[in-house]
Amino acid sequence: MPDIETFFSAVGALARTVPGYSMRAQQLEMAQAIAETIAANSLLVAEAGTGTGKTFAYLVPALLAGGKVIISTGTKTLQDQLFNRDIPTVRTALKAPVTVALLKGRANYVCHYHLERTVQEGRAILASREEVKYLKLIERYAAVTKSGDKSGLSEVPENAAVWQQVTSTRDNCLGSECPHHKNCFVMEARKQALAADVVVVNHHLFFADVMLRDEGLAELLPACNTVIFDEAHQLPETASLFFGESVSTSQLLELARDTEAETVRGAKDFTALPPAIAAMEKAARDFRLTIEGENTRLPLAATMKNAKFGSALDELLKKLDALVDMLESQAERSEGLENCWQRAREISSNIKRWRDQAEAEGFVRWVEVFNHALQLNATPLSIAEIFNKQLSGSPRAWVFTSATLSVKGDFSHYKNEMGLDTELNPAQSACWESPFDFANQSLLYVPTGMPEPNSREYTEEVIKAALPVLKASRGRAFFLCTSLRAMKRAHELLLEAFEREKLDYPILLQGQGSRSHMLERFRKMGNAILIGSQSFWEGVDVRGEALSVVIIDKLPFAPPDDPVLAARIDKINKEGRNAFMEYQLPRAVINLKQGAGRLIRDETDRGVLMICDPRLITKSYGKKIWQSLPPMKRTRELAEVEAFFATNNEAVVTGDS
Repeated sequence: MPDIETFFSAVGALARTVPGYSMRAQQLEMAQAIAETIAANSLLVAEAGTGTGKTFAYLVPALLAGGKVIISTGTKTLQDQLFNRDIPTVRTALKAPVTVALLKGRANYVCHYHLERTVQEGRAILASREEVKYLKLIERYAAVTKSGDKSGLSEVPENAAVWQQVTSTRDNCLGSECPHHKNCFVMEARKQALAADVVVVNHHLFFADVMLRDEGLAELLPACNTVIFDEAHQLPETASLFFGESVSTSQLLELARDTEAETVRGAKDFTALPPAIAAMEKAARDFRLTIEGENTRLPLAATMKNAKFGSALDELLKKLDALVDMLESQAERSEGLENCWQRAREISSNIKRWRDQAEAEGFVRWVEVFNHALQLNATPLSIAEIFNKQLSGSPRAWVFTSATLSVKGDFSHYKNEMGLDTELNPAQSACWESPFDFANQSLLYVPTGMPEPNSREYTEEVIKAALPVLKASRGRAFFLCTSLRAMKRAHELLLEAFEREKLDYPILLQGQGSRSHMLERFRKMGNAILIGSQSFWEGVDVRGEALSVVIIDKLPFAPPDDPVLAARIDKINKEGRNAFMEYQLPRAVINLKQGAGRLIRDETDRGVLMICDPRLITKSYGKKIWQSLPPMKRTRELAEVEAFFATNNEAVVTGDS
């Protein structure tokens, strides 16, 4: 096993290569534990507080160990950061001759076939002049890029509608039948991944591949010696998504769009097909309209009480099956029509399986409604057994790391949820505290006199309590809400309060731009208040004075009426266990730790964490929650918060910070 210590020492390879590098005992210990895990082909669950330097702590032993390594991250942004910045830095420092590949899901790569088709049809299928302009940029980019990765074309926004027209999905990829198969960017990315020593993927891709045998990882995993999951706290959610099944009206609308285009190209003379496509598309849109509202999750029982839902579902299947029959008669006329026929058959059988299966053992069926789509879902009540099977393949090392995996140093919730601690696969766990001086750098403030979080005037009281804190901090705040409704209400109330009090700190609201754009504005303004929900609780890094207070409206317990959560609670309680203590509380603690983790991002940061929820003090479980947070000084006195910012502001003025 390589001598890890020399690389991390004050005169070692990292110190000589990385600007501003300083040795941290926690980072070295973590790296040594990971090196041992890799050598023994064992399992490690590793929590490392903010500032530990966990990325280098796993990269150094992984690059030194040899063998094939898959690193899976929580987001594509982190994926790009690892591939473009962190791995090249460590590789240079160690002088390690490893090859590295980046692999994303197919929707991230331009597809020559779909691009060509969209260019031919041009204005007819694009909604605006802007989309036409974007298409020209993509066409030019596709001709010169080696990777075809859409992140390489920053002039076209990531969420531009045109991307759907020029990328492929698992459904509409023609595979080896495609005329552009030899030049395919997806195939090239997979080829590079198969040949590389280190492959960087994201959790969605990992599970889509390993479970659906879809995106090329099925070939990667058998040859792999080590799998490292960064931001591993996200895995239970992602795994649930992929171990289940879902089918949505947006798939049907995509099918209609593609079938229409393929009909024009390959079956113009078959006049019965366009009306059948239009009838199926209308039935899909009508089906979406049977449930009012958006961003709603409903259990199966609630939807079955809705007579419109059942009849619209039957009508949709009737129109879809009619389309399947017609496509079957035309399938041999082109690869595209053949593909549409296969897709239509698969979607039809998925919908029927969802409708006809009596509550499948171990699964919960539910419906999610978005702005323009309705999705039918079947989700496993537990992922432990299914994921554990993945661990039982060929011997390899598995490392799960994040800043938030334990409750007060206890990992049992996470291990049980992921199926990591069985006789066959015993998992080691370890916790390294952040090296930051939280006692002097930060303050945890829980205001007095707050009503119960379920009271009607709760958000009004949160704003009243937050206002003097925002005055003391001179803006510079994240205001994190546990629901979109609370976020919008907090925004309205804060605008009114600022007008009344004649305060002019800028107020930004999640949704007024992309997350990266809003963070850029927040940093530049230097005194803004950003009100956000789930998007800003994790994966966001603002260092320095611009972020000096994080306000959290409520403890982030998942809504108990969520169909999946309700079914899981019911299952645990029926087994004679305590779902609240075993499942709901640990999840809330892990989420809260993520939100709190936005505040102190480096050695010089100072700030106040304000948690408005009185349950932190009044409930017996409250102690367990705040003891899981970093060791901040605690107060319930507003005067202490004002004094904290007064000394901080003086330090800024005199340049001592």
